[in-house]
Amino acid sequence: MELTSATTVTRTPEEVYAFWQQLEQLPSFMAHLDDVRRTGPGRSHWKANAPFGRVVEWDAETIDDVPGQRIAWRSLEGADVPNSGEVRFVPAPGARGTEVHVRLSYEVPGGALGRAAAKYFGEEPSQQLDDDLRRFKQVMETGEVVRSDGAPRGKQAREEFPQHPARPLSDDERKEVLA
Repeated sequence: MELTSATTVTRTPEEVYAFWQQLEQLPSFMAHLDDVRRTGPGRSHWKANAPFGRVVEWDAETIDDVPGQRIAWRSLEGADVPNSGEVRFVPAPGARGTEVHVRLSYEVPGGALGRAAAKYFGEEPSQQLDDDLRRFKQVMETGEVVRSDGAPRGKQAREEFPQHPARPLSDDERKEVLA
């Protein structure tokens, strides 16, 4: 499976790159990521939640690192979920910050059946990547992921407050808001 997504952050490419380089901070905005730690120069260990309550782990190596421009990686042999990807940091037009372009490629556990089952239970990978980048933008621009009163614990509340598509207020809800 290959995923791509992008967002624009009102920070310089150097600032955005520097934050992304601190791998231990990635779980602060990546909902399914539990832990990332460096294990040596250009090497790291990752732990993530997978569909159906599974936990997956892998070791990765940085294969390209151009300060302020690009970071690329791939998992090492023995990964629960073989993966690779890159993040590019491109100056936004009109000096309006940085375009962050993410490309991820990974083998879906369980193949087509696993992909279909995950989608059925609300685990849509492309939406998750978009949501992760939205939270990344919040962290870079405000210093935190904005939480609502309904989900103050953020990603820990995912099971209690599942997301659903936006919808207009009903007449009763509209009256209640105006009261």
